[in-house]
Amino acid sequence: MPLKSDANRWGSLAKLFHWTIVLLILAQGVIGLVMVELPKKPNIIPIYTFHKSLGLTILELAILRLTWRLFDRRPAEPPTMPRWQVLGARGGHALLYGLLFAVPLSGWWFDSASSLRPLYWWGLVRMPSLTGGADKALKELAQETHETLFWLLVLVAAGHAAMALVHHFYNRDDVLRRMLPGRAPVR
Repeated sequence: MPLKSDANRWGSLAKLFHWTIVLLILAQGVIGLVMVELPKKPNIIPIYTFHKSLGLTILELAILRLTWRLFDRRPAEPPTMPRWQVLGARGGHALLYGLLFAVPLSGWWFDSASSLRPLYWWGLVRMPSLTGGADKALKELAQETHETLFWLLVLVAAGHAAMALVHHFYNRDDVLRRMLPGRAPVR
């Protein structure tokens, strides 16, 4: 399978970014929802640390994915796809990209405003504070923002997946098939 996308399908690197980010977001969502329900004891610190590092990894992958999009062509939309759907898909993708940045950045902002301990990415790279130290009011705003953006991401991603299924089962076009790993569109 070619590395770059062509007029009919996404290339292997675009697919790798897409599905890796999907899997990491699913894992991140489960971890985040479970960890906030755990009793606040020192033994959960590694779970929070893992969650933060995974979030920063998603941010880095989003940066790499968006950078790759600057050099990689986008497959053409199906000729039967109405213009309003094309515009809706482009808007949905822009919103997804924005949330791929906003959710991890808001988590980093929340961690910075909490200032409980230095933030290390996988225990290796010390991340700078985005707030310059603890700030209780900012912490509450950052936490609410992070949670709201997470749920917005869930909603938009669910809509994205639903539309891919509509294209596959109702429209019977190649929109979903061309993003599946190891699959080529049927022409």
